[in-house]
Amino acid sequence: MLKPQPAMSKRFWPVFMHPVIFVGIFALLGVLFALQGWVSMRLWSYPVSLSLLLSAWGAEYSLWGVVCWLLWWWLGEKIQQARWTWILSRLIPLSILASVVEEAIWVLVFPNLPLNRPHMSYLRRLAFEIDDDLLENLVICWCAFGLFRTIGYYRKFREKEDAAAQLEAMLANAQISALRMQLNPHFLFNTMNSISSLMRTDVAAADNMLEQLGSLLRITLKRGDAQLIPLRDEMEFIELYLAMQDQRFGSRVRQSVSIDSELHDALVPAMILQPIVENAYAHGLSKLDRDGMLAIEGRREGRRIKLSVVNSGVGLKDGPGSGSSGQGLGLSNVKARLRLHYGSDHEFFIRELDRNKVQVAITLPFKLCDRREEQITRFGAE
Repeated sequence: MLKPQPAMSKRFWPVFMHPVIFVGIFALLGVLFALQGWVSMRLWSYPVSLSLLLSAWGAEYSLWGVVCWLLWWWLGEKIQQARWTWILSRLIPLSILASVVEEAIWVLVFPNLPLNRPHMSYLRRLAFEIDDDLLENLVICWCAFGLFRTIGYYRKFREKEDAAAQLEAMLANAQISALRMQLNPHFLFNTMNSISSLMRTDVAAADNMLEQLGSLLRITLKRGDAQLIPLRDEMEFIELYLAMQDQRFGSRVRQSVSIDSELHDALVPAMILQPIVENAYAHGLSKLDRDGMLAIEGRREGRRIKLSVVNSGVGLKDGPGSGSSGQGLGLSNVKARLRLHYGSDHEFFIRELDRNKVQVAITLPFKLCDRREEQITRFGAE
């Protein structure tokens, strides 16, 4: 005995399988057949009411729409998954039954049809219509079964496609998380080296730097696994990091930060600027005894964001680990994460502005975060 199947997930339903649309398509087919029949009868000089044909054909195909959709709702899942032996053994009798039920309802609704026939009882009219239309009805029924089967193949394809996309996204997130984890010990090791160096010359500055390091670690823990964050949060981290470097280098480096106010809520990858700034100090500014310069800028260019870090120093040719290919750990990490986040929809370049000045620039798609907060920042302060 056939049992109703559980309600199917609507996630991958084609739009036309909505009951109103589905039945409406069948009703439209009925109207088209009615118009075709009326034109043919007019050509043969056979008078017939257009309204009668429209109501009769429209009702018949609307009924078929309802019957087929109920079969979809009742057995759609089974039809999509069943073997052909089950389909042939169960659906052949079911299609005959559906044809008889549809004709029984239609004959009941139109007692005056067929035309030009003597009055017949309900059962005789039903037998007449079944004998006349059974083959046509079976074709309609099996076309509907074929459609349901095709939807099943489409659904499996979409599910596989969706699963592949989810696996790809999970892999990308895992890779990004691994790269982020790689940055934390790298940053911590370099900062502890800086504090160790200060301990020999300025204990108070080293102590202050330890407090700032604690603040940075709290920010990192607070972010958790977030991969994309508002630019204002990234700049909060950068300003603390710049304060730490100022403890170490003092008046040897002049720092400036300038970020467009409309970019405060723009999403950027977490910890995207810190490795670049760290690279600027390690391979450029640390080589100078005085008059060092570090400038961080953020600008909106249409539907894109441009972030730029410019520093003075020894230039690319003389700077170890900061060649034009940017293969140091920090820059390689940044480039890899940008590629995972944005694919080809980003730009990253490093170049010499002059013999002693280097620029690293990133261009990203402009996208605002959902959460908006009023927050006073120090962006643009010297």
